[in-house]
Amino acid sequence: MYYDFETVIDRTGTGAAKWDSMRRSNPDVPAGIAPFSVADLDLKLAPEIIEGLREHLQSAVLGYTMATDAYWDAVTGWFRNRHGWNVDRDHIRLAPGVVPAFYTAIRAVTAPGDGVIVQTPAYYPFFGAIENNDRVVVRNPLVQRDGRWRLDLDDLAEKAADPRTTALLFCSPHNPTGRVWEREELEQVWRIARENDLTVISDEIHFDLVMPGHAHTVFSTLGADAAARTIVCTAPSKTFNLAGMSTSNIVITDDALRERYSTEQARTGFFTLNALGFEACRLAYANAGGWLAGLIDLVHGNHLVVRDFLAERMPEVVVHDLEGTYLQWMDFRALGLPAEELQRIHEQEALVFFDEGAMFGPEGAGFERMNLAAPRHAIEAALERLARSHGR
Repeated sequence: MYYDFETVIDRTGTGAAKWDSMRRSNPDVPAGIAPFSVADLDLKLAPEIIEGLREHLQSAVLGYTMATDAYWDAVTGWFRNRHGWNVDRDHIRLAPGVVPAFYTAIRAVTAPGDGVIVQTPAYYPFFGAIENNDRVVVRNPLVQRDGRWRLDLDDLAEKAADPRTTALLFCSPHNPTGRVWEREELEQVWRIARENDLTVISDEIHFDLVMPGHAHTVFSTLGADAAARTIVCTAPSKTFNLAGMSTSNIVITDDALRERYSTEQARTGFFTLNALGFEACRLAYANAGGWLAGLIDLVHGNHLVVRDFLAERMPEVVVHDLEGTYLQWMDFRALGLPAEELQRIHEQEALVFFDEGAMFGPEGAGFERMNLAAPRHAIEAALERLARSHGR
């Protein structure tokens, strides 16, 4: 089947978060300019999903809907075939998104005042999920060694040893740095968590988006003891651009841990998902693997374009290797510009709209996160505008 990764979907006026944000930042942005911020795609959806939904709507009644056997078969089949992960459908809890799921998980496995460890810079909703629930963010900053982002395991062990710290909110693959953690790294994280009686909440929403030469390990596959203390948060939303369908699958192997999560979820009044979300997820996992392969090829190629272009035209900017996600992490600190001026130049002169690094905590100041899930020609045009705005 032919997949169109060349057409930019202009979402102006549709309520799209990143397009509306771009226009608020610069109301004079001309037609044809696309933002590279929020982590969704301005690409045509997989036709297997669109055509499947169109057929489904011919006879669907959009009332109260539950997961069908076909839904569970598609989800567990995807986990098994894509990740070598055998999941019992009874171990899955549904959620209207990964973010609501880890809000729920934090309330379920920690108490007010407890510390929750995050590796910073971190996906910014992590901070809200902790602080809005009256818990304390415990920072375990990543470090750079040999040109690669690394876990600071000594610092992690020190932070985990505090008896007031009871959970680790983990991001795998890591957003925003794009690291895909190797199994040996994950085993060391689990050793520290086990020794300090931490529950691991593993946000693996990007686990399908792994670049060539890398492999993702689901945290709970490290062993039965790890599975018993881990809540794994998954969704088709990043993989297939279905965030608006509000459908996520949360895997909790241990009966007691799953009951704690379910009890906390019940307190929110949440009981079901939206009718089309079930079908979109089923169609994606059952039929759209070929489209995903094309997306990964596009993103990996875009990463190489960005890396090579900036190495030639703006060599002060460090483009970190992209191992997973479709989010390029770039270090602009060598330009010596205050963050506000960097943002002004990009948004008002270059007409290039990134997610500012400081969104991910103070450790991200001076960095930019660029969404690479866009047509190649849009990426190339944005890079030219970026270089010219900096006089290169």
